[in-house]
Amino acid sequence: MADIASELSTAVGKAFEQFGLDPKLGQVRRADRPDLADFQCNGAMAAAKAVKRNPRELAGEIAPLIEAIDGVDEVSIAGPGFLNIKMTGDALAKQAIAVMADAKAGGGSVDTPRRVMMDFGGWNVAKPMHIGHLRSTIIGDSLQRLFRFLGDEVTSDVHLGDWGLQMGLLITEVQFEQPELPYFDESFTGPYPTESPVSMADLERLYPQASAKSKEDEARREAARTATAQLQAGRPGYMALWKHFCAVTQVGLERECGDLGVRFDLWKGESDAEKLIPEMVEDLKGRDIAILDDGAWIIPVVREDDKKEMPPFMLVNSQGASGYHATDLGTILDRKRENDPELTLYIVDQRQALHFEQVFRAADKAGYMPEDTLEHIGFGTMNGKDGKPFKTREGGVLKLHDFIQQAKDKARERLEEAGIGEDWSDEERADIIDKVALAAIKFADLSNVRTKNYVFDIDQFMRFEGKTGPYLLYAVVRVKSLMRRAAEQGVEPGTIKIEAAEERALALQLDAFESALKLAYDNRTPHGICEHAHALATAFSAFWSNCPILKDGVEPEQRASRLALAQATLKQLEVALNLIGIDTPERM
Repeated sequence: MADIASELSTAVGKAFEQFGLDPKLGQVRRADRPDLADFQCNGAMAAAKAVKRNPRELAGEIAPLIEAIDGVDEVSIAGPGFLNIKMTGDALAKQAIAVMADAKAGGGSVDTPRRVMMDFGGWNVAKPMHIGHLRSTIIGDSLQRLFRFLGDEVTSDVHLGDWGLQMGLLITEVQFEQPELPYFDESFTGPYPTESPVSMADLERLYPQASAKSKEDEARREAARTATAQLQAGRPGYMALWKHFCAVTQVGLERECGDLGVRFDLWKGESDAEKLIPEMVEDLKGRDIAILDDGAWIIPVVREDDKKEMPPFMLVNSQGASGYHATDLGTILDRKRENDPELTLYIVDQRQALHFEQVFRAADKAGYMPEDTLEHIGFGTMNGKDGKPFKTREGGVLKLHDFIQQAKDKARERLEEAGIGEDWSDEERADIIDKVALAAIKFADLSNVRTKNYVFDIDQFMRFEGKTGPYLLYAVVRVKSLMRRAAEQGVEPGTIKIEAAEERALALQLDAFESALKLAYDNRTPHGICEHAHALATAFSAFWSNCPILKDGVEPEQRASRLALAQATLKQLEVALNLIGIDTPERM
């Protein structure tokens, strides 16, 4: 279904065309002054300038043609030539009915679906998720939900950090503690144990322990380097142990992702690209794309029009080792061969912007993927009330699990303060607490402009009023309660009729969903979905307060109409919240 603004823009464009003007000047958008009009067109000013006429006079000539458009109630001219358009109640009702009947609740679809690869998460083997991983994870998840919803074929990949020196550090630390394990016996021919000799808790302890020791003891660091080289050369025992590290980590990370309601299609890592690097390096050398510079193989990516310094892409350093540049380029090549994406999005901290610009230019130069099909979706940092990155009381990095638990504790506290759920079972109470906590976290993050830093204030974001996730849950639950009470009274939704101002405002907000999703899609900004959801909940609140539904004295037709409008609101609000990864409860 098309929204009113889109249909109006086409029709108003034809009106402009009748005067020999560019139909694009007929673009229509929501009115800046909802008290004066529903929509506005500002094209008369630009048109008048082009044909050297008075803009108000030209607008006055175009206005009758717009008034003749089906569904338009009246057109007025304001200021220097703004065309203000008010729709009939029937036109708004028709759209609200369409929202209720539409499987996507008016959300629309892309014109040409694409194969899209999304790279987010980016965690490391042997390390737990921490607060710094939150933004990539939930922004990436919201974008994959949005792109799928609008029709794209999306493949999400966590791109684990599962290769490099940290693996050698872990291997040597396990060997130091458990030297009797068969993984370290070069004469052992297998099979190796299927059960991991280390748990996730062991890995979380071993890695910082090994890292600290290697900084103090050069012999330990050299042993780790040797183990890393032997792992990368395919030593069987080390490969078997490394696979345990990866499997144990993935189980733990999948559990934590499950707690966040996030799913990935692929759990590939740097190691998947590593096997392509030798072949890739030789190819790039052979085609003179990579050149030798001071002992290192580089790809120059600087351009004449660059306004900033652009260092070369480092393919192989002077010691003969390949690093993150080569791994990321190899990953692009791997994805090209395996998935052939038409668009790849990297949802990674914006401080990595230079790195990705180098990688994308190198990929384009190598002929692997055009640069305009690779996008870095950068984001700012989430900080504590003091404006600084979250830390534990001891000054360490806050684990994501602990952060979520803090949110659950605050949600429990708020529910108890409000006297909500005193008669619930323990199971239902725990479920509601989980939903409220995650709604608070996700909405607080996603409602902010993606590229900006923001302060996470758990007391502020856990409120049941204002622009918060819990407020939106409360709005959904209120409509669900209304629908249940209506069913108990034998009242069913009927034909929608738009009469009251609050009904108009709600119907117009329902109609705005498609354009909100399109903007969020085009700009890769989930906060637009949050803005729409909050505006819809606010419009419903005004409707609820001023347009009685189940109270005595309401005419049956009006009751059925308003109930249908509430039902359409519920449907669209739940769809919007699902797109930002928020599950809704049945009651609260």
